[in-house]
Amino acid sequence: MAEQAADVWIEQFPELSALPEAERRALLDSAQEIGLPAGKTVFAPGRPPEHFMLLLDGVVRVQQVAPGGREIVLYRVSGGDSCIMTTACLLSHEDYAAEGVTETAVRAIAIPRQAFDELLARSPGFRRMVFSNYSSRIADLMHVVEEVAFERIDKRLAHKLIQRAGSDGAVEATHQALAVELGTAREVVSRHLKEFQRRGWVDPTRGQIRLTDRAALERLAGAES
Repeated sequence: MAEQAADVWIEQFPELSALPEAERRALLDSAQEIGLPAGKTVFAPGRPPEHFMLLLDGVVRVQQVAPGGREIVLYRVSGGDSCIMTTACLLSHEDYAAEGVTETAVRAIAIPRQAFDELLARSPGFRRMVFSNYSSRIADLMHVVEEVAFERIDKRLAHKLIQRAGSDGAVEATHQALAVELGTAREVVSRHLKEFQRRGWVDPTRGQIRLTDRAALERLAGAES
């Protein structure tokens, strides 16, 4: 019964639960469930990947730091997902070039590199799952690159405020945190927030930004560049 309970996690990943019995058993035998608290560094630049990670619940933020110290959030991994940065590094046998940090407490399944390589080589179902997740997350990452390269910062800031606002219209974030999300400088975010405030769209306080004219922000976020 204890073994059956430990194997329940695989049902969260339909492609894996449908594997032939021998492949499924090899995966379950090699997998280990781990728990991490919020604020824990999962991986960092220069470190080699040791496991293929499948998130059961929680959120991991993947970000990159430029030589000048500026940070940008590349994407987030949540329950039911795998991390494309880890997949890419495992496939290429290269070290990480970005940092992964838990935003919340996390439960995950860790599959050792050797078991990952063996399953990738012999299991078509496992390969399909790995590359399907990889391709879909690459599309998300390309959207981030496109936004940073081509979208106006005021539009992106308006969209981020709408996205992060709670049901009460409050965004719990500092100017620096928003700058990291958008891949820009804190001063740039502060300048645009000051303009939003002048127009009556937001009411910033310490550590919080309250949306006072969501409709205006939505119009800006949806405007043509």
